[in-house]
Formats: sequence, structure tokens, C-alpha cells
Amino acid sequence: MAPWTGLWGARAGAGAYRGTPVVVKMENPNWSISEISPEDAEDEDFLVSGAARRKGGRGKNAKQITWVLLLKAHRAAGCLASLASAAVTLGAAARRRVADGRTDADAGAPGPARESPVLRSRFYAFIRAFLLLSLLLLAVELAARFHGWDLAASALALPIIGVESLYASWLRLRAAYLAPLLQFLTDACVVLFLIQSADRLIQCLGSFYITVKRIKPRLRSPALPDAEDPDAGYYPMVLVQIPMCNEKEVYQQSIAAVCNLDWPRSNFLVQVLDDSDDPTTQSLIREEVAKWQQTGARILYRHRVLRDGYKAGNLKSAMACSYVKDYEFVAIFDADFQPNTDFLKRTVPHFKDNDELGLVQARWSFVNKDENLLTRLQNINLCFHFEVEQQVNGVFLNFFGFNGTAGVWRIKALEESGGWMERTTVEDMDIAVRAHLHGWKFIFLNDVECQCELPESYEAYRKQQHRWHSGPMQLFRLCIPDIIKSKISVWKKFNLIFLFFLLRKLILPFYSFTLFCIILPMTMFVPEAELPDWVVCYIPALMSLLNILPSPKSFPFIIPYLLFENTMSVTKFNAMISGLFQLGSAYEWVVTKKSGRSSEGDLISLAAAAAPPRELRQQQKTGSAPSLEALMVLKEEQASPKKEGKKQKKHNRIYKKELALSLLLLTAAARSLLTKQGIHFYFLLFQGISFLLVGLDLIGEQVE
Repeated sequence: MAPWTGLWGARAGAGAYRGTPVVVKMENPNWSISEISPEDAEDEDFLVSGAARRKGGRGKNAKQITWVLLLKAHRAAGCLASLASAAVTLGAAARRRVADGRTDADAGAPGPARESPVLRSRFYAFIRAFLLLSLLLLAVELAARFHGWDLAASALALPIIGVESLYASWLRLRAAYLAPLLQFLTDACVVLFLIQSADRLIQCLGSFYITVKRIKPRLRSPALPDAEDPDAGYYPMVLVQIPMCNEKEVYQQSIAAVCNLDWPRSNFLVQVLDDSDDPTTQSLIREEVAKWQQTGARILYRHRVLRDGYKAGNLKSAMACSYVKDYEFVAIFDADFQPNTDFLKRTVPHFKDNDELGLVQARWSFVNKDENLLTRLQNINLCFHFEVEQQVNGVFLNFFGFNGTAGVWRIKALEESGGWMERTTVEDMDIAVRAHLHGWKFIFLNDVECQCELPESYEAYRKQQHRWHSGPMQLFRLCIPDIIKSKISVWKKFNLIFLFFLLRKLILPFYSFTLFCIILPMTMFVPEAELPDWVVCYIPALMSLLNILPSPKSFPFIIPYLLFENTMSVTKFNAMISGLFQLGSAYEWVVTKKSGRSSEGDLISLAAAAAPPRELRQQQKTGSAPSLEALMVLKEEQASPKKEGKKQKKHNRIYKKELALSLLLLTAAARSLLTKQGIHFYFLLFQGISFLLVGLDLIGEQVE
């Protein structure tokens, strides 16, 4: 910038310095400087144009506009290049998947309870039959259009010779018999859809009311410790259980987090319930427990030789120990859960002077929610589950399904309800229903979070969802007589039977799959049966918007979320049917694979495992706690022993059911073009692409 020649600058005169005048624009932090030549500066029009610019706004010359356009063109080219690169990468991954040839049929599920090939192929054969039928009907319609047959005239024509006669007969058969049946099924599914949407809307209104009124569970009596003697507060005896099975990726951080709970050590005992059948994993967990025992933690290692009853059997065996009678409460954490140090202090005090309270449940938070698209979509679902479903049911009904972890039970409530049972794969929901029938009340704490991990691969998520949706149907068959005979109120019986089980566990997956994956494509080939636009587009969009409200940062994923939920309906429907009719896959229990993702809090817990707790607390008080980089190095060092032995290889697979449904929907989209059904075409097209991406396993973790 030229020196200032004004009042405080150099003296004026003939020999004074004549610099280049500049105009500095300061509308934004990025200053832009336009140079003006001395000849222009001496011209009077320069001052006039400057005043005009100040009055009329900022002026732009042709060069500036050209640069702005070039910049926007550069950005657009960059976006197109990114999209092209993503498309090429996606195509290469799809080509590798097809060349690899691995399908879900040869994906061996660990454990003795495996689905037989006959049962596994029934559902796929059903979808394949619809696909072949749709291809045949599409070929017939294309042939009719190619030959220029008048559809209306052909349907009403009297005897016609040849193929046209067959086509006319097909149109009459379609209008007289198929269309009424399909329309009846459509109307029935629409009614179920509206009932479920109304239930979802009422739950959201309840959540909004709770938020506005700031309703949350209150302590019956303050359980604050004495200021002079912190150990004189409310510290009942608590048993902490960590059930695990072959989860060597996460055992260290969960054990460290539980052993660092802020609770008098004499008043809580940790049980590590290891059902691992891998000797290496057993020895690693046993060594970790011994390490914590040397620091003074009260922790025990238990291993069952026979893994009967899976998780329920593991918990039942642990509760049979003689020393359990000395404890009043039991806190349960799965192997990938890391509670904060104040977890017990924020949950256990709710039991004080509240003898009817049987369960205090905390919500989950996720360390890997932004890992990939699959984890982002899972986060939307689970945020709605905790923020809306669990919180509303806890506030207004004092009942909800136990999430199986991150909760504290009163041991008396467990014993009076019959204890843990191995009759289903949802032992957590089973014990919650039985406790509710015995009159126990539940509390959900939305402001107490426990970190955990989401499945990052579609294979792991698919198996988890199969267990979560087949188990409730098993439980419904078993406990319906007990619900009817129980002494609870009629309203509570109605809530359990109709809302809790039928509407949210059976009707939801039934109409999602039937309406959007079967009936909608079939209405393209039977146009006499109509499915309104508001059923296809507007109400699903509204429901997706309501689902995404508890996690507003996920709003850009609202369309992928809507499509993915319909895509998952095939897995949920299959699981629901297998659980309802007790098919082979209903009892399949597969431990969800973990990757061992760690947050900063997890790394601090690992630092506690390497240093005595008193020393770590002293470091934190003096501000000399280890840095995040040092904690990462510590995690890598402690994870190195786990690399021993042969590591199981992971593969991406092709899922035949999803792939067949994608072809069915894309075929229906092509058929919809013949009748100019716009919104139906776009829905079928994007839903078919969604099924195609999931069928090729392109949505979750990609294994090179």
C-alpha cells in the first residue's frame, strides 16, 4: 500500500511522493483491493463515480464479474469431478463384489443355531417369483405398445383372433379379479399405515410436551453426600456385570471404564462374564482382570464351559453365585459400553425411598456415528428410539423395553419376576415385560448417556436387526396368556398387546415390506388398483421428518434414511415371520461384531489401566494428565497383544433378497413410464437403486 499523503503524511508540494491511490473494500474479512491508475484518480469522474457507488451500492466491473463466473465454474467442475470419481469408485466396488461371488447364502453364521437352507430359500423364492412375474408382465405391455394395440378397445372387443385375443382376455381377468383383490390389500395396508403413523405422531407430540415442560424424573429424596465425609452418602451395594463373548476388540476399554466408576470400592463388585470359546481371547481377558485386581479393584472373572442360553444363560449363571445376596442392585453393561465415572451416582439415587422402582435405564451415545452412511442412518433411528419412544413411555407409562445394557436393576425385582430366562433371543424385553406384569415401575434418564459402538458393516447390522425383530414375536407368543391373566389395568394390557407388540413389532415391518416392496410394484402392472400419491410420498416424508428431529444434524440424510428404512423392511419382515411361526432362524444368536472404536474418554480409561487410579487422579488435578496423542500411542501399544493368532478375514457379500427386490422395483419403475405415473416412477426408481446398493453391500464398511 502506498504511503499516506494526507494530514499526518509527508509534506505536500512538488517533491512530495505521489503513490497509487487505492480503494479498500471491507464488507467482509477477505479484503479486496482495486488499483486505480493515477490518471483515473486525477479525473473528476472518478470522484463522482465513487460517490455514486457509495449511494447506489458496490459497483462491479466486467473483469470482476468474469472472475466470479470463472470461480463458480471451477467449483462446479470440482463437484462434477467429485461425483464422477465417486461413481467410478462405486462401479469398481460393485464390479469387485460381483467378481468375488460371495453371497449371504454362504456367509456362515457362527453358533449352533443356524438357519436351514430350505427355510432360508423360501422367502427368496417368493421374491424371485414376483420378479419373474413382473418381467413377464413388462414384456407383455411392451409388446402391446409396440404393436399399437388400443388397451381400452382390446378390453371391450368381441372375439379377436390370435395374440390380441389373449391380451384382451388378460385385461378382462385383470380388471375383474386381480384388481379388486390387490385394491383390498392396498386399502388394508394403508389403514395399518395410517394407524402406525398416528401412533408415531402422538409419541412425537408427547416428546414435544416433555421438552417444553422440562419434565424429567426427580429424586424422591436428595442423596447428596456429607460435605465433611463424602463416604457418608447413599452408597448401597451394587453388582456390576459385563457379559461378553469373543469380543477382544473392546474388552479393555469396557473393563477400564467400569473399574473407574466413582463409587466406594467396598460397595461394588465387578463380574466379567466371559463366554468366549477362543482360548486366546480368554487368556487376554483373564490377564486384564488380574491387572485390575492388582490395582485394588474388586473384580472377578467368570467363564462358562457350556454356553447354554447365550446372554440370558450367562447372566442367570452369574446371579446364582452365593455372594449376590449381599448386593441390592445390579448394573449391566455390554462389552462395547463405556459408562462415565459418575454413572452410578446419577442412576442409583433414584431408587432411594422409591420401593416400586425396579429399573433405571440410561440412553446410548455412539463413538462412531459419523464413520459411514450406515452408522449415520442407525444414529437417526436410535436417537428417535431413546429421545421419543423410551422417554415418552417412561414418563407417561412407567414402562418401556429394557435395552439390555446401560441400566440398573433392583435385584429384588429380577427375582420376583422370575429372573433371566433363555426362552427367547430378547432376554432384556422378556424380563421387562414380566417385571411390568408384577407391578414394578421403570425410569428412563435421557440426560445420562453411556457410550457404545454401532455396527459398521451391513452384515453385522443385518444380523443384529434380525435378532431384534424375531425375538419380540417369540416373546409375544409366550407371554400373551400371562398378560391376559395378569392383574394390571385394562389400559396397560391394551398398551402391551396392541401398541407394544402388535403395532410396533408386527404391523410396522409387515406393512413396510408389503405396501412399498410388493403392492406398490404390482399396482404398476395392475393399474386398475390405485395407490394414492400421499401414501407413496407425503406421509412417509412427514414420518421421516419426525424421526429425524431428535438428531437435527442428520437432516441432510432424510431421503437416504427414508429409502434405507424401506430397504431394511425385507430383513425385518423375514425376522418377524420367523419369530412368529418359530422357524429355524428365530433362535439364531450372533454376537454383533465390534471394531473397537475409542473416544477420548475411552483412551483416558486405558490410561487408568496403565497407571494406578490414585496416580491418574493426581495427574488430572495437577493438569499433567497425558495428552490425546500419548493416549493414542498407549492404545496401540495395549492393542498389540491382540494381534496374536490368526485374524478372521472379513468380506463384503452380495445379498440375494435385496438384489432381487431391486430388480423388481426397477422393472416396476420402467412399467410406470408407460402409464405416466410420475411420483410413483421416481419413488420406485430411487427405492430400486437403494435396494441395489444394499444388495451389493455398498452402504457400510468396505473391505479391500
